[in-house]
Amino acid sequence: MDANKVRVGHNIMIDGSPCIVLKANLRQQPRLACKMITKLKNLLTGAIVEKIFTGGDNIEEADIHSRKMKYLYNTGSEYIFMDNESFEQYEFPASKLADLTDLLIDDTDVYAMYYNGTPVNITLPPTVTVKVTETEPGVKGDTATGGLKSAKVETGAVVQVPLFIEEGDYIVVNTETKEYRERAKK
Repeated sequence: MDANKVRVGHNIMIDGSPCIVLKANLRQQPRLACKMITKLKNLLTGAIVEKIFTGGDNIEEADIHSRKMKYLYNTGSEYIFMDNESFEQYEFPASKLADLTDLLIDDTDVYAMYYNGTPVNITLPPTVTVKVTETEPGVKGDTATGGLKSAKVETGAVVQVPLFIEEGDYIVVNTETKEYRERAKK
């Protein structure tokens, strides 16, 4: 693949390791070759690096495929997932999952990226439904600006929600931006 065609979400090989493109900006320079400035996450180590490619560079695509897994439980330092097809269980260290853990709910289906037959990364579904466990009550009539307040959900994450959301409500949260999407219909 040509370096100018790299986009966010592509899986590419860098120094023999599969990486996912987190950011990609094409910078055109007069009379010079274009430069693709990327931010990459190494799927094996979790390290994030920046790399600049010159237009015309040939980039190898990583042979990554995705399958559904179910999140089972965590032991504190390890998160346990089960492959929905083979029923094998895999452990991921908390450090590798980073900020995904604050929206993981038991028995949630997630997507695992497999490289050489081994899961190397987990991605959450686009949205999750969670229960609000802590929030201050909204003040009646205090909605002139469409205000927001903080709410703690069952997973421990803190999300900004509209004033009408109360403890015990279920809400839909965007897993990528960690923003309130809507009140869930439970």
